[in-house]
Amino acid sequence: MKIMEYMEERFQNLEFIPSIYNQWGTGIHFCLGKNIYQLKENEELNLKRFQVVYEQITIIFNELFEQNDDIFLVTNMYKHKKEKCIRKLKVYQPFIKCKNHLNQILVKTYPYPFEINKAEEYEMQQFSLLCKPRDLCVTELLKAASNEDFSLKPKFGGYSIDYPDVFFVNITKDIIFFIYDDRGCEVIALDFKRIRPLYEKYHDWVEEYKCM
Repeated sequence: MKIMEYMEERFQNLEFIPSIYNQWGTGIHFCLGKNIYQLKENEELNLKRFQVVYEQITIIFNELFEQNDDIFLVTNMYKHKKEKCIRKLKVYQPFIKCKNHLNQILVKTYPYPFEINKAEEYEMQQFSLLCKPRDLCVTELLKAASNEDFSLKPKFGGYSIDYPDVFFVNITKDIIFFIYDDRGCEVIALDFKRIRPLYEKYHDWVEEYKCM
């Protein structure tokens, strides 16, 4: 199965771009690291905040994904159309346990999805890999997704203009999980019953939710 075949069947008309929560009728928007600022008074990074964020997203992931679930790891990479030589996208290779999976990654090119000046000069390359959580270094992946705006490791690499967007698509449970940066993450589902326990257990982290 390819990712778009799955999406057309289960999440019709949803675009794999940030703010999936706003596109779908059933989901939860979590605020991470509440009341802990990213910087200390001396402008140094507040590592305590990031440790809290890492713990929160790990808990959320583990509530949504089991090691044997079938998932798609989907990555958007944004680039200038005229840029011929792109550095190797460092989202999959560093975080996949079995390197044979690298040969199974699919890629498709789409128009640049955001409204900016001269948007027609850019494009989005979307990579997808069908795998299981047990095939991935999940903890490091989650941290890298959170570290977008700061000089922390692990970090995604090889991107051209914007930091890659990474989505975890659980096709066993029909759930999509997206960390947009250290400030928050989004979960959407076909059926709110799938994510209700998450809402009830971690209500203090919830920014908003929808259950149509």
